[in-house]
Amino acid sequence: MNHLPNRHARHGRSRTGRTAALATSLALLSLVTATSAHAAPAEPTGAAIVRGLDVSAHQESVNWPSVAAHGASFAYIKATEGTSYISSRFSQQYDGAAKVGLIRGAYHFARPDKSSGRAQADYFIDHGGAWRPDGKTLPGVLDVEPTRTLPTCYGVSPRATVRWIASFDSEYRRRTGRHPVINTNTSWWSQCTDNSSAFAATNLLWIGSYTGTPHPLPNGWRTYAIWQTSDSGTFPGDQDQFNGTMQDLRNFAAKGSYTPPAPPLATAWPVIEPGYSGRQVATVQYLLTAHGAHLPVDGRFTTDTRNAVVAFQTRSHLTPDGIVGPKTWSALIATVGKGDRGPAVKAVQAELDAHGAHLPVDGRFTTDTRNALIAFQVRSHLTPDGIVGPKAWLALVN
Repeated sequence: MNHLPNRHARHGRSRTGRTAALATSLALLSLVTATSAHAAPAEPTGAAIVRGLDVSAHQESVNWPSVAAHGASFAYIKATEGTSYISSRFSQQYDGAAKVGLIRGAYHFARPDKSSGRAQADYFIDHGGAWRPDGKTLPGVLDVEPTRTLPTCYGVSPRATVRWIASFDSEYRRRTGRHPVINTNTSWWSQCTDNSSAFAATNLLWIGSYTGTPHPLPNGWRTYAIWQTSDSGTFPGDQDQFNGTMQDLRNFAAKGSYTPPAPPLATAWPVIEPGYSGRQVATVQYLLTAHGAHLPVDGRFTTDTRNAVVAFQTRSHLTPDGIVGPKTWSALIATVGKGDRGPAVKAVQAELDAHGAHLPVDGRFTTDTRNALIAFQVRSHLTPDGIVGPKAWLALVN
C-alpha cells in the first residue's frame, strides 16, 4: 500500500523483481496454454472481475467519478497508523468514494513497536475504522507488512507480534462485532509471525502479491478475500481484485463477513523467496534433493536452501538469484507416474496430502498415489491421466 507518513515496502517483490518476473513468466507458455507471457493477474473465468483500489494521503487528489467510470466497485482508504497519525485525506477520500457509489472501508497501518494492539484498534475505530451494517461500509482492515524505514518486523519478536495482532483483533471484534480483515504478504507473515495459522479460521485475508498469482498464501489460509495485484494501474494507488461476485461484495458490506470461494484456477507459478516457509518451500527442497542437493526438508527457506537454489540455477544456466520463479520451477519439476520413486514423488505425495489426500510420504508412486492424483486432477479440471506433468505440478504447488 501507499502510506504516509512512512513510505512502506510494497507487497510482494520490488519493481525490479516484478520486471524479472514478467520476463521469466514467458517460460509458462510451453507449459500452460492459459498463461500470459506477462505476469498478469490470474482472472476467474465465467464472471466479471470485481475490481477496486486502496489509497492513502500519498494520493493527494483522487478523481472518484473517473475511478467509478473505469470500473472500480470498492475502495479501501487509509485512516490511521499507530495512535498518533490520522490521514489528512481520509474524510475526503472516504466520502468521495461513497458519493460515486463505491463500497468503501478503512484500513489501519499497524505499529506493534509503538503501543498495544488494543489501543490501536480503539484509535482506528474512533477515527473512521468502524464497521456498520449499512451495505456500504466494508469491515476494517489491519495492515501488517514490511516498512523500509523501520527494523525488520518492527523490531518485535514473532511471538509478541502474534499476541499484538490478537489484541487488535479482539478489541476490534468487541466493539464492532466483526473481525478485521488482515492485509499482509506471505514473506512478511512467514518471518514476522513465525508462520502462524492463528487467524486463518477467523479473519479474512487480503493478500499482497505482484507476481501474477496470489499464491502462496500465508499458513492456514486456503483462500483470500482480496488480492492486491499491483501498486499502479487503471486506478490511483494500489490495484485490487475481490474474490467473489458483486453480490458477494454487497453481502460482505452488509454482514461484515462472507465465505470467499476457492481461489481461481492458477495460471502462474508461485514465486518462492528466502524467508518463506510452508509446503511450497518443502516441495522446492524435495525437488532440489531430486537434483542432487543435500538439504533437510523442513519447509523453511533458509540460507542453505537459497544456496542450493543458486547452485541449481547456475547449473541450469538460469539467473542465479536464489528465487524460485517460473523458469526455476520449470527446470526443477519432472514428469512422474506409477512405478517412479524418489524425492520428486515425495513432493507429489506431500502436495496431495496438503490438498486432502491421506498418503504416506514414502517416495513410492503406488496405485494409492495414482488414485489420489486422479481424484485431484478431476477436482482441478485436469485430464485425469494419473501422471504428474507440468499442468498437474502447477495446480499442486498452488
